[in-house]
This record gives sequence, C-alpha cells and structure tokens, in this order.
Amino acid sequence: MWRAAPERTASTERPFRLRTTTRIATRIATRIATRTAPPAQGKGKPFPGPLPAARLPSRRPRIPLEAEGALIGSYDAVLSDLDGVVYAGPHALEGAVEALMKLAEVGVKLAYITNNASRSADEVAAHLRSLGAPARGDQVFGSALAGAELLAGLVPVGSKVLVTGSRTLADAVHSQGLVPVDSAEDGPDAVIQGFSPELGWKDLAEAAYAIAAGAVWVATNTDMSIPQARGIAPGNGSLVAAVAAATGTRPVVAGKPEAPLFTTAARHLASERPLVVGDRLDTDILGGNRAGMDTALILTGVDTVRTALAAVAAERPTYLLPDLGALYEPYPPVTAADGAYRCGTDSARVEAGAVWVEGSESSLNAWRAACAAWWAAAPGLEAARMPELRFTGAAA
Repeated sequence: MWRAAPERTASTERPFRLRTTTRIATRIATRIATRTAPPAQGKGKPFPGPLPAARLPSRRPRIPLEAEGALIGSYDAVLSDLDGVVYAGPHALEGAVEALMKLAEVGVKLAYITNNASRSADEVAAHLRSLGAPARGDQVFGSALAGAELLAGLVPVGSKVLVTGSRTLADAVHSQGLVPVDSAEDGPDAVIQGFSPELGWKDLAEAAYAIAAGAVWVATNTDMSIPQARGIAPGNGSLVAAVAAATGTRPVVAGKPEAPLFTTAARHLASERPLVVGDRLDTDILGGNRAGMDTALILTGVDTVRTALAAVAAERPTYLLPDLGALYEPYPPVTAADGAYRCGTDSARVEAGAVWVEGSESSLNAWRAACAAWWAAAPGLEAARMPELRFTGAAA
C-alpha cells in the first residue's frame, strides 16, 4: 500500500522517476505510430479517418455567431495549444480570449493541451484566467496526465513506478492506482520521465538503472528545449535523450507530437468531432494528425504560411487560420480543375517543380491554394522542402 513520503525540505527534495519493457513499449509505440490521420474533407468527421487532402479554409470578414457556415459549426470540441495561440509572453493574443469565450455560446467544448508536466492543471487554469480566458482545472490536459493514463495501460494496478519528474507527475501516477517510488532499488515495474528543473544526474541515473533492469519506460514529452527568461534551456527531450543514450532504449511518449495527449483530452470531453488548433507543425499539427483529428494551424505563433507550404506530409494541417477568431468564419474549400487549385479568387498550379500563384503574396487564400497545389504534387514528402514560388499578382 502506497504511503506518502515524508515532507521534504528544499535541500532534501528529490524528484520522482519511472521505467519500461521493450517488447510492450515497441507494441504500444507501433500502435500509436500507425494511427490513421484526419479525414480528407475535414468538416468535423469523426476520427480516425483517412489522410487529409489539402483542403484549406478561405479568409472572410467576421460574421455573427448565428450565421451558417462557420468552421466551428462542424466540430463539438476545440483542443487548443497555449503559447502562440492563446498568449504570447505575458499577454493574451488579440482576439484570442473573445474567441475562446464564444465557444460556450455555440455549444462547443474546450480543452487546453500542454506538454508541460511540471505544473498542475489548476495552476495552468489559474494562469489562463489571469489573462481573461475561460479555464477550469478539468479543461487542462497536460502530458503528466496523459503519461500516467498511458502507463496505466501498460502495467497492472499496484505496480511500482519510478517517477523522474515533478510532484504533479507523481500525483498523476498515484491517481491511476500505481505506486510512486524514487529509487531503482525499490524494484519498480516502470519508469515515467517528465520535466522538473530540480532533476539532476542522480535522478537520471536511477531511471537508467531501472530501465536497464527491464522496467517499462514512458516519457511525458520530448520537447528538446524550453524558453526561459534568460534564454533557451534544455527541455525534457534533452533529459530523455541522455537516459536513452545510457540505456540504448527509447521510451513510449505520451505528449505532443504523439497521439495519447490528444486522445486523452477527447475521451475526457466525450468529443466525437474535435478540432486541434496550434501554432507548431511539428508538435500540435503532427500530434493531432496522428490522433486522427482535423487540425488547424493558427498563424499567430511559431510556424508561418511558408513553413506550412514546405511541411512534410505528416505535418500538413487541415486548415490554415490567421487567428482563433477565424473559427467563426465560413470559407470555401479549395477546388481543383485542370491542374489548378483555386481558393476564392486566387489559384495556384505546379509546373516544372515551381508553384505558380495567381494572387497576392499577402493573400491567405493564395497561400491556401499554393499549399493545395504543392501538397498534391508532393503527397508523400518525408523531408521539408520549400518549392520555388512565383506570384503573378491578383487573379483576373
């Protein structure tokens, strides 16, 4: 029976940790990697479905909530990233809070998705509320919860788990009926690894010892870096890489860009038609696609229309949106005829490896058409490649 560890002081506290069986981990990882991706036609089809075609929305003026044809009307939930979508630095992005508040008015559920495994859901929700956004603890889904739930499917109830990470992660493990321990000498059945700024060499060594002894290994996320006030610092992925180098094994990953974090949120919301919104192709969009959900790249953060155009097939979004407010706008699909792809009045075609665009470089519809044309010409692209672009001005 699990007993709470004695209260620790700042000088003696040491993070929890955990481990993995290679055979089980490989099976689970294969299952995740072979999940199907979002439906070709978008429009809120239940997931999973076939890989998406390059159908993208067009930009329209803001419309009343009751107007028909708004994108959000095709979905029953929004799974939203945080930084770069809801806020940037200490401030909410313009229009983001208003857009999130409107979701309740149109009967769409809301969840926040984060790879952060060191802050509790209540702490994240409190931060969002301080920015004016609607948020409760039960609307926040972090990689700690997803990792603990994933782990609970790999080992029996009551199994010992070496927790390499924060108290939040240890609490998530305990909530699944598992027993957190903090040493490989306790004979853990599994290791779960998440970020904590207090982690040190001894903690990583304990994880490596347990994994080498055969423990199942789950990582909450593999973000290689995290932004700090003084610059970019090593993230959980860097620490996971150190343990992987020592053990020669790889963990099962719960957070972005893997599917479990997204499917965990959708399951808790009882959502059948979720839409993933995020600003990063390699985490938000890739993870949503792997979970078989429609995805929208929000152009208020890291990635741009240019990186979207050049994206590998697995990271291509269902939609390109200028901001969260565009969820409430209607937009026509990209149509194809005679080798040309049209969105609104703009069109694009691929000739001799170059993308020729009839439209302004400042028009989002022109980029949607360009993406559709290039993605159709390079459907299985496995390495990011920016094609030559030729803009010919406004279409006639």
